[in-house]
Amino acid sequence: MLTPGHFKIVSNEQGKITLQLSGDWVIGTTIPAISTIVSELEQQKNITHILINSDLLASWDSRLVSFILLLNSHLKKTNITLDYSTLPLGVLSLINLATAVPIRKDAVKSQHHHSFIELIGIKALNSLDEIKLFTGFIGDVFLSSLRFTQGNIRFRKQDFWLIVQECGPDALPIITLISLLMGLILAFMGAIQLRLFGADIYVANLVAIGMSREMGAMMTAIIMAGRTGAAFAAKIGTMQVNEEIDAFKTMGIAAMDFLVLPRILALILMMPLLTIYSDVIGILGGLIVGLGMLDISVIEYYLQTQQSITLVDWSTGIFKSIVFGLLIAIIGCMSGVQCGRSASAVGDATTQAVVRSIVIIIVVDAIFTLLFQTLGI
Repeated sequence: MLTPGHFKIVSNEQGKITLQLSGDWVIGTTIPAISTIVSELEQQKNITHILINSDLLASWDSRLVSFILLLNSHLKKTNITLDYSTLPLGVLSLINLATAVPIRKDAVKSQHHHSFIELIGIKALNSLDEIKLFTGFIGDVFLSSLRFTQGNIRFRKQDFWLIVQECGPDALPIITLISLLMGLILAFMGAIQLRLFGADIYVANLVAIGMSREMGAMMTAIIMAGRTGAAFAAKIGTMQVNEEIDAFKTMGIAAMDFLVLPRILALILMMPLLTIYSDVIGILGGLIVGLGMLDISVIEYYLQTQQSITLVDWSTGIFKSIVFGLLIAIIGCMSGVQCGRSASAVGDATTQAVVRSIVIIIVVDAIFTLLFQTLGI
């Protein structure tokens, strides 16, 4: 049965201390802490030399070696010599092996803390590199599109329609839920203020114009960025980790044509349809508030919506949705293609795809809003 390791100061003659070790100094047993021994030695006066006595030492392993090395490093700071020559031969061999080559001073990486200005510069340079990669990827997509129009591109039709199903019909439940709630929220917020002026009927105008011009396209794009854009990045990134894209290159198949372009085409095809569906569901959400809170009949709500919304409003949202779909697909596929070769890199690529897509969707939507306002559209 193993016994805990102990130490004991057995003699102190003219600054020379004998430190006796006893018990089992192995992993799984309790041994004294270095701080405990150091604190007891500090109570002794005028110490210049410490001798280790191992006569009562039982079993040992690397734990004893680590203990001696740590104790020696602490004593060196106070100019105290540690004599461990009486330890077992195996312990001495391991200690000599551990201390045979000193630690190189330049082997330890020094930590450099960047200043605020340096951090801004590093971020700017990284952003510039990302812009270059994004521009180059768009160029590759454009060349792939040209090959597609010329009929010089190869991808499986079954895969394309499967991607269409994933981008379109499979996304309908979440689009329905979010769009309905968005219509309810818009109508509820408008109803609180419009009721003060007796203009309850104009809730239909608010919901119809808000959903068709802005919220329908933007909310659908954000949902697809978190759902489909992330899926594109994860799937292509996993193929990058498994070296499947390298296998495509070996067989003479362009990954841009076989993997990226079908996903871009599928999302561009589905985004306008999903946006129109989102607009309709949002308007129905506004109708629920109109019926429940404002006592507006279905016919009144329908006629007011028909009068308030125009083809330009529908076209504005549909045009935005096409641009959003293109950006989501490009960013998602680019994050997957540029993914590293590890499992964590796939997660990083997925996160980057979602964050970048949402940011660029909001920025581009703001630009479109200002542009349309300037043009009077």
